[in-house]
Amino acid sequence: MKILLVAATRAEIEPFLTHFSFSDVPPYEKTIRNYQIKVLITGAGMVPTAFALGKALSEEHFELAINAGIAGSFNPNLKPGDICLVREDIFVEFGAEDGDNFLSIEILGLGKSTYLPKPNPSFTKHRNLQEVRAITVNKVHGNDLSILKTIAHFNPEIESMEGAAFFYSCEQSNTPCIQIRAISNFVERRNRENWKIELAVNTLNDTLIQLFDS
Repeated sequence: MKILLVAATRAEIEPFLTHFSFSDVPPYEKTIRNYQIKVLITGAGMVPTAFALGKALSEEHFELAINAGIAGSFNPNLKPGDICLVREDIFVEFGAEDGDNFLSIEILGLGKSTYLPKPNPSFTKHRNLQEVRAITVNKVHGNDLSILKTIAHFNPEIESMEGAAFFYSCEQSNTPCIQIRAISNFVERRNRENWKIELAVNTLNDTLIQLFDS
C-alpha cells in the first residue's frame, strides 16, 4: 500500500522519522513492511496544507493519506497525551458575520464547511482510537468569550490549524484518508505553562510507530 503521511511540522513526527531511519532531507520516503511511505511536511496552517497536498496528490496516487499532528482539546475528558481519530472537521471561520450572528458558508449558499474522512478499508489498525469532532481555525482560541461561543455553536472536541484543509484536499482528489491527533493542551486563555507538547508528540509518534511496526 502506498501511503502519504502528512504533518504540519517535522517536529511533530520527528520520533517516527528517527525510529524508521528516514533521511534528514526530503524526499522522505521509506518502505516499511508492506507500506510504501512518503512523508509530506506542509507547514502550519490550512493554506500551506491545501497547497502542498494539492501539489502532492496531483503528482502521485496514494491509497491512503494520514494527517498526524497535535491539537487543543475543548473536551475535559480529552487530556494532554490522549490520542484521537477525527470523524469530521469543520472550517468554523468560513462564512459571514451578521451582527452577533454567524452565517455559515452553507447558509450563504456558497459551499460547505464540514468534511469527513474516507478511510481505506484495508487499513484497519486505527479503529481502536477515540473518535472526535474537530474544528480547523486560522486563529487558535485563547479568549474565554470566543471559546464559549464556539462551543455553543459547533460543539467541538478538538481544534487544529490544518485538519479540515487536509480532508478537503483528499476529497477533491478522491484519496482515502484518516486524521490522527494527540492532545497537547486544553483550549483556554493562552497559558504555555499548561501545554504538554512533548508528551503529545511522544504519544502521537508511539501510535504511528505501532500502526506500521506491529
